[in-house]
Amino acid sequence: MTLVAANDVFQQSRFRNGLLDALKQPDAELLGSVAERVSLARGHVLFEPGDSVTVVHFPCGPTIAALIVTMENGDAVETATIGREGAIGGIVSQGHLPAFARGVVQVAGPAIRIETARLQDLKSRSVAVRNLFARYADCLLAQILQSVACNALHPMEGRCARWLLSLHDRIGADDLPVTQQTLAEMLGVQRTYLSRVLGALSRRGLVRAGRGTIQVLSREGLERASCECYAAVRLHYEGVLGGIYPTIPAEAEAEAGR
Repeated sequence: MTLVAANDVFQQSRFRNGLLDALKQPDAELLGSVAERVSLARGHVLFEPGDSVTVVHFPCGPTIAALIVTMENGDAVETATIGREGAIGGIVSQGHLPAFARGVVQVAGPAIRIETARLQDLKSRSVAVRNLFARYADCLLAQILQSVACNALHPMEGRCARWLLSLHDRIGADDLPVTQQTLAEMLGVQRTYLSRVLGALSRRGLVRAGRGTIQVLSREGLERASCECYAAVRLHYEGVLGGIYPTIPAEAEAEAGR
């Protein structure tokens, strides 16, 4: 997969990543001086378990990455979805620590890439940068903990609705560029089972599954169908990092509710 670098990161409409855009100008300019803008392809593996994580990626715009845990028998499940609200890689650790999960790009698009050594240097020089990333680490941990509880306790329809809502937030459009196979892998189920769940949501007028896309027809209906975990994670983000969690534009939300 090709990573295409660009120059003058800070000057290109800020970063288009909520976490980085929360930085005040002096810190943002420092970070922009050591960052590069890249293009990530769908399916690109950022790191595998055991890899030394030497680079942090900050998804921008609609780009989405995921942390995936794979078992010995090949079964896999998504433990965290990361979009323009955060980062994937060694965000709070010091040094090149080994990865525990697989990091993979689920939705292609732009990202900001910074070497972990450079990011660590910036954190040592700026209390604001250090605190911001520590707060984000708390939010990411909350998302992972909620996913563990959700996977263990909640029915598949609610889990599926929750995942679609989180994708809808990050992409900011009703047409979600995700295949049923990818969604099934993220939820840790067989595609045939997922097809039945999507069929039930479709019959209620909430989504429409197409070739390579899932269209949100009723945002409000998906929120009612979702388990409590979606709202819990959003509320925690707002409490710890107010304004960072992505929301879809008001006009898109109104259109999805029709």
